[in-house]
Amino acid sequence: MTGAAGCAGKPTLAVVGATGAVGTVMLGILSERADIWGEIRLIASARSAGRKLTVRGEQVEVVALAEEAFEGVDVAMFDVPDEVSARWAPIAASRGAVVVDNSGAFRMDPEVPLVVPEVNPHAARMRPRGIIANPNCTTLSMIVAMGALHAEFGLTELVVSSYQAASGAGKAGVDALREQLGKVAGSDLGSQPGDVRGAIGDSGPFPGPLALNVVPFAGSLQEDGWTSEELKVRNETRKILGLPGLPIAVTCVRVPVITGHSLAVHARFEREVTVSAAHEILATAPGVVLCDDPAQGEFPTPADVVGTDPTWVGRVRRALDDPCALELFVCGDNLRKGAALNTAQIAEVVAAERAAL
Repeated sequence: MTGAAGCAGKPTLAVVGATGAVGTVMLGILSERADIWGEIRLIASARSAGRKLTVRGEQVEVVALAEEAFEGVDVAMFDVPDEVSARWAPIAASRGAVVVDNSGAFRMDPEVPLVVPEVNPHAARMRPRGIIANPNCTTLSMIVAMGALHAEFGLTELVVSSYQAASGAGKAGVDALREQLGKVAGSDLGSQPGDVRGAIGDSGPFPGPLALNVVPFAGSLQEDGWTSEELKVRNETRKILGLPGLPIAVTCVRVPVITGHSLAVHARFEREVTVSAAHEILATAPGVVLCDDPAQGEFPTPADVVGTDPTWVGRVRRALDDPCALELFVCGDNLRKGAALNTAQIAEVVAAERAAL
């Protein structure tokens, strides 16, 4: 199987997991962005082979995941479960592809860079295993803004509370929330202890009902009561910013939103910081939109930013008791910048690097 890069002079890209939720968003993003790729090869499980999907206005047939599917591929983007990436990403790399992996399989591997192009694009060049990792969607919803502020003021501490959408739990999460909303719509539920839980019954992938509720738990339970999502935000933020000892405390909360993660952030810096100085940095930071005029009711909410690419920032305040700290609220689409878009941007960094050789 030979790619089109040779005749077109453009690199061949493979999208592994093209038929999944993030893969579907990825195909839309690839169709919207600059056309830097030659062949775009769509790869999925054997049961999806033969399906045709639209990318860049053309129908492309899906091929089955196999070693030979990576022949002639320059960059392979993986949007698959951890166990699939753990097995197949090294195989793709051994066939000469640079792998950009959206799973959690390699994020904390010291030989795999964890990259956000607006924050640490240089890290993408150092990839001894031929693999680059894409951060978790919750981390990505805030890290572009925090990276810009850190570069100017020097972060010394973060305290974060997330408000995570149902789509962070995949299609099962979205389906469960929609079903639950149907059960409570038009009712007077929510006025008695346990009435929502009783009406909803099985809460699906969540440890409690999500409709008319918030659930202070996302991910799986880890040591000392922390969740996997909370530890991901802590560990990934430290790695991306190159601050292995940065104190970070995170509480992850699931909220009845379909798509769009939000975070309330307390950030402490090395020196005194003002709202006007923070506004100046955020207003010009790549990948950030400042939306901060509370007197006019202007601040980001997930319902307003869903389907968009940037990190949206508002409610910027200087901490009342600490002139070196800021409070702010950030929102981002967890399926776009939080997953597919950042993966595509990393792939573009690699393509530009190869073009410069």
